[in-house]
Amino acid sequence: MPLTDLACRRLKPDDRPYKKSDEKGLYLLIQPTGSKLWRMAYRFSGKQKTLAFGVYPDVSLEDARARRDQARATLKAGVDPGTVSPMPAVTTRTPLFREMALRWQSNMVARWKPDHQIRVAQRFEDDVFPAIGGKPLDQIQATELVGVVRAVEKRGALDAARRINQNINRVFRLAVAEGYIAANPATYVVDVLKPKPRVEHRKMFKPSDLPEFFARLSRYDGDPLTPLALEFVLRTFVRTIEVRFATWPEIEGDLWRIPPERMKMNREHLVPLPPQVQALLGRMRAHGKGSNLLAPGIDGPMSENTLLFALYRMGYHRRATVHGMRRTASTILNESGLWNEDWVEMQLAHNDGDDVRAAYNSAEYLTQRIAMMRWWNDYLDGVKSKGLSGGEEDDLSDLLS
Repeated sequence: MPLTDLACRRLKPDDRPYKKSDEKGLYLLIQPTGSKLWRMAYRFSGKQKTLAFGVYPDVSLEDARARRDQARATLKAGVDPGTVSPMPAVTTRTPLFREMALRWQSNMVARWKPDHQIRVAQRFEDDVFPAIGGKPLDQIQATELVGVVRAVEKRGALDAARRINQNINRVFRLAVAEGYIAANPATYVVDVLKPKPRVEHRKMFKPSDLPEFFARLSRYDGDPLTPLALEFVLRTFVRTIEVRFATWPEIEGDLWRIPPERMKMNREHLVPLPPQVQALLGRMRAHGKGSNLLAPGIDGPMSENTLLFALYRMGYHRRATVHGMRRTASTILNESGLWNEDWVEMQLAHNDGDDVRAAYNSAEYLTQRIAMMRWWNDYLDGVKSKGLSGGEEDDLSDLLS
């Protein structure tokens, strides 16, 4: 079916380039960046070739068809259209920054959560468009961009300033890719940003703290499900929210399949469940009062602060946090020297730093992560045994021998 202008406008980017055909060899090539490129496929002297007619919508559907017809007439005369001068280019103005920014946001909508989309749009409206939104892309200088981010920094919003600069940079990268400008003026703005404030990490358990932690956990006199949930977090080192809303159908034998909507990075996550964790789950189910949730509260999921307040009751106020258990696991696994850092990061479900990563495989490194989680739970069994028997914690190197 021939293309229409409405159909061209509605075409959305995918993870890979794809084609949308018109007629007589003409088609649109849609890039993952959102660019829509006019192409014509033809054969000459027995060889398959391609002509480029420009970018949609700068080159309209009508103009692209006119260029195709001219190329076909050239072919009919026995001449390769790729060797002759093309039709004069359509004179177009350079887009305004606002126009290109809105196009970039439109390209990214399918990859963003709604709340993130709203935040990005609001930052552009509040902090960027008033300064440069109405300027053509090729008239914006790096010094103007520095002014934009420094105005945000003056409010003390250093993290927002960095994020705004990243988004501005991506808008200009799209403009370069589509041929509107030759260079990206945002490239060097990062060098003048104020340094990122030092992050105070969540307080964690040191290896030497773990035997006493298990001893205190065994003496916990509150709801019996609470200490089980705390141990479950330590043994799986997932985020609290992932445990609070976990349901039994997500448990598939020796794997826990956490759906994308409950993960911070909006991606499915697989958690290997060694025998110790499966046994722990059996005890949690026994105290779950028939709920579909792994860790039910009085009316729905366990309260957000239940586990944190349990740590306080156990004497860990200002000494450790539930989230800090993830750092404990990461530190011990990395310092053991047995496990690749990528496997640890994958199990922690950390972002890889690329907001537009094309593919994510939840089963990546799964075999290695299964072995790693078994080792981690065996390690915890060792320190738990010492804690319950009143023994002293061994050095990590002793436990590895």
